[in-house]
Amino acid sequence: MSNIKGVFIFPHPPIIVEAVGKGNETAAQATIDGVQEGAKRIAELKPSTIILITPHGNLFSDAVTINGDSLLQGSFGNFGAPQVKLELENDLELVQEILNGAEESNIMAIAMDKEMRKSYQFANELDHGALVPLYFIHKKYQDFKLVHINYSMLPHAEHYRFGMAVGQAVEKINRDTVIICSGDLSHRLTKDAPAGYSPKGAEFDAEYLEIIKQGDVGRLLNMDCELAEAAGECGLRSTVLMYGIIDGCTSKGEVISYEGPFGVGYCVAQLHLDCHGSKGKSNILEEYLKEQKRRLDEIRGNEDPYVSLARRTIESYIKTERLPKADESLPMEMLQNKAGVFVSLKKHGELRGCIGTIAPTTESIAQEIIQNAVSASTKDPRFYPIEEEELDELQYSVDVLGEPETINGPNQLDVQRYGVIVRSGSKSGLLLPNLEGVDTIEQQLDIVLQKAGISKGDSYKMERFEVIRHK
Repeated sequence: MSNIKGVFIFPHPPIIVEAVGKGNETAAQATIDGVQEGAKRIAELKPSTIILITPHGNLFSDAVTINGDSLLQGSFGNFGAPQVKLELENDLELVQEILNGAEESNIMAIAMDKEMRKSYQFANELDHGALVPLYFIHKKYQDFKLVHINYSMLPHAEHYRFGMAVGQAVEKINRDTVIICSGDLSHRLTKDAPAGYSPKGAEFDAEYLEIIKQGDVGRLLNMDCELAEAAGECGLRSTVLMYGIIDGCTSKGEVISYEGPFGVGYCVAQLHLDCHGSKGKSNILEEYLKEQKRRLDEIRGNEDPYVSLARRTIESYIKTERLPKADESLPMEMLQNKAGVFVSLKKHGELRGCIGTIAPTTESIAQEIIQNAVSASTKDPRFYPIEEEELDELQYSVDVLGEPETINGPNQLDVQRYGVIVRSGSKSGLLLPNLEGVDTIEQQLDIVLQKAGISKGDSYKMERFEVIRHK
């Protein structure tokens, strides 16, 4: 029999805590009823340890973090209720066993204690992604230790493999454990939602719920990352890690409650496991990685000269610090024409770098691609430089910009057709057209003004431009 006694999905809106909501929580009564039912079921299971996966703790781009403090504390002080506090003992034996397993599997995982948080200037307290589920559980059951895990920005395969290490650690030390996956679904279900409206929000939530019900882990791993990005969710990585923990078991999900008050999807669910007598190892991850490679090989086989040049530039520069030549093997339009160019990199469907020029700065489009490909892979301040072992996982796109034209107002924009440039004094910002998650002109302007550091109330000028996108 597996030592994993229960697996649950919880949302984490602080407003459902009575002292925070102050009456407004009733708008999410179905969610409150759902988390109370989930807490009741956990109390009946009587776990000695709860492992909780959260999106809102100490987040690193390249490492999963585990809270390493002996005592785990937190309050709802950031939400107007500092008197509501929790204090839980950490299961340090299990934490160490998880770290050992991660190291053996060559997975980057960090024990985040007070000293390390101090050096990174991170908060010491438990985040609300952990506090909200624990608040309701603690009311019904308190005889447990906690392991507090924060996912990273690593790809799905790494989160799944880390989850496998967690599951193996639980079995190795024979710990009766409940897993809690904390995450909200789309934040874009309605026009008054916190992240604005997108029709992709409801689409993502519907697909997620179906995956949970069926226990279709392969479908989860292969879910369109652009759909998730457009939906504005914070639960997908938690869920991937959760399924890694129960790798070797099959599951069927029972959705205890789902609703979308405040424009955000809240799901409470329990996974009912069948571990076939003992929890073994599946081939789900291996099949996923094979499918990823097949897709990438297909994409590489259909590259046009623009994308091929960007890829070859980055591969050559990262491996040898040399650049390819823009020679006669390229189409004449790339050698004779000039234009602004943006080079974008994605890894497993998620942005990994994007740098470009509004107007030409070199003698040809080909040279512009070479220059901006190097910058996108090594100088985008949002990301650490591309490393050689990542090259086989990258997808590329090249946008060749048309001549910008001045416009008088937002009514002359179209998010699918036109990119936008805003200028105010020395400040300027650019946003490309036809981006996932940008569905309205209002969203487009909000994003580009934020990029430029221009307030909505400031006076600014606008230009629009078209692009030819090569993928």
